Amino acid sequence: MNRKFVPCIYLYRGLAVRSMTDLSIIDTDPVRLARYYSENNADEIIVFDLSEVAASEQTAEGICTDDYNAETEQKSPDALHDEALDLMKEICASVEVDVIGAGNVKRMEDIKKILYTGCKKAVLDYEKSSNIAITREVSQKFGKDKILVSYDDVATLSENKESVEQYASAILLMNPHQIRETMALTKLPLYIQISQVALNKLLEILSYETICAVTGNMVNDNVKEILSVKDLCQENGIPVERLTPAFTWSQFKLNSDGMVPVIVQDYKTQEVLMMAYMNEEAYEATLKTGKMTYYSRSRQALWLKGETSGHYQYVKSLSADCDMDTILAKVSQVGVACHTGAKNCFFNHIVQKNYEEVSNPLMVFEEVFNVIKDRKIHPKEGSYTNYLFDKGIDKILKKLGEEATEIVIAAKNPNANEIKYEISDFLYHMMVLMAEKDVTWEEITTELANR
Repeated sequence: MNRKFVPCIYLYRGLAVRSMTDLSIIDTDPVRLARYYSENNADEIIVFDLSEVAASEQTAEGICTDDYNAETEQKSPDALHDEALDLMKEICASVEVDVIGAGNVKRMEDIKKILYTGCKKAVLDYEKSSNIAITREVSQKFGKDKILVSYDDVATLSENKESVEQYASAILLMNPHQIRETMALTKLPLYIQISQVALNKLLEILSYETICAVTGNMVNDNVKEILSVKDLCQENGIPVERLTPAFTWSQFKLNSDGMVPVIVQDYKTQEVLMMAYMNEEAYEATLKTGKMTYYSRSRQALWLKGETSGHYQYVKSLSADCDMDTILAKVSQVGVACHTGAKNCFFNHIVQKNYEEVSNPLMVFEEVFNVIKDRKIHPKEGSYTNYLFDKGIDKILKKLGEEATEIVIAAKNPNANEIKYEISDFLYHMMVLMAEKDVTWEEITTELANR
C-alpha cells in the first residue's frame, strides 16, 4: 500500500484556520491554499467544514434564523454550512488531487452534499452517535469506497468494529497515540492525523503495514518537503504514492541530442497543445513530481512547465510510440499551453482544404455552454438568453418544463426529426439553468461516469 501525504484545510467563516481548536487564520483564501498544496505534491487534501463551530459561537447572542442578519452580522447555521460547501466545490474544481470532505455531518443528505461538491470521499465523525447511526445507509447509497470513519478514542472503534469494517473503506484516526491499538483491532487502511513529529518517528509510523496516509498540520507545515520525505521513504523500503513507469529511460531511442520529443495533448478535449523535448533528467523529474518537465534547448536547462506562469501541466498519462522514440503526454493543462498566451502552440495555419469538421459532442456542449455563460457575464441587447436570465429562475424552469413536454409530444409523432429539434431546445434551456445554478458539464459527466 503506497503511503500518501495529505494536507488538511479547516474552513471557518470562509477562511482557512489552523485546526478545529485553533481558529487563528492561515489563509484568507482557502482555494488559493488548496492550489498551493496541490502544486507542492500533496497526494490528496482533506477539507473540514467548521461551520458547526461558527454556528455554536453565535448561540450566546441568539442564532440567526434567516440567511443573514445585518444587525448582528450573523449567518444562519444552514447559510454557514452552504458557504463551506461552496468553498469545497471551488477547491475540488481548482486542484489536481482528490479531495476528502469532512465536518458538520448530521444526516445522509450532508454526505450527499459533500460528494456532490466533487469530493471523492466523505468522513463520518464517530464521535457523534448520529453519524454512527447512518453508516450503513450512506455506505449502501454511495458505496463503501466513498466513506471514511474518524474518531479520537479507539474505544469507539472497538464498540463499532463490525459496522466500520463492513461499511467504510478507511479510518481517519485523529489521535496518533492510538495507532497500535487501532492496528490491533482492524486491518483497514489508516489515515493518521499528526500535529508534530520527529522525522525518524514519522518514518517508523509510515513503515506500519496498514498506514495509508499521514495528514494534519505536520504535513501542512512541511508541504514543500513532501518529495524529500518520499525519497527517504523509498530509501527505507517504504512504498509511496508516485508515478511508476513501465519503461526506463534506457529503453527509449534518443535523437542526436540525446533527447526524446514529447507531444502534449489535453486529456479532456484531445486537443494537441504543444511539442517539447525531454532528456533523462526531465523524464525522471516528470515522474517524480507528476508535473510535465522538459529540457529547454534554447536555455540549455531543465524546464518545469508553468514554474513562472503558473500554467502547469499535470500528468494524466505518458505513452511511447511503436518505435520508442516519441512520447505522447496527456495532461491536465492549467491556463494556456503557449508562451504567446494562445491556448495551444499550433495556430499558424499553412494551408487548409474546405472540409466538414466531425463534431465532438462534449466540445459542442462546452462551446454552446460557454456562449451562454458569456451572455450572463456580458449581456447582449436582444439576446433571448439574457431575456431568460433577466426573468429569473422561475421563467427558466417554466421554459424547461415546456420543452420537456414538447419532447414527449414529439416522441408520439412518426417523424423523428421533431424529437431532435425538441431535444435540442430542451438541452439549450437546460444549459441556461446550469449557468444560472453554476453547474458545469464536467460535473455532470463526472457524476454520470461515477454511476
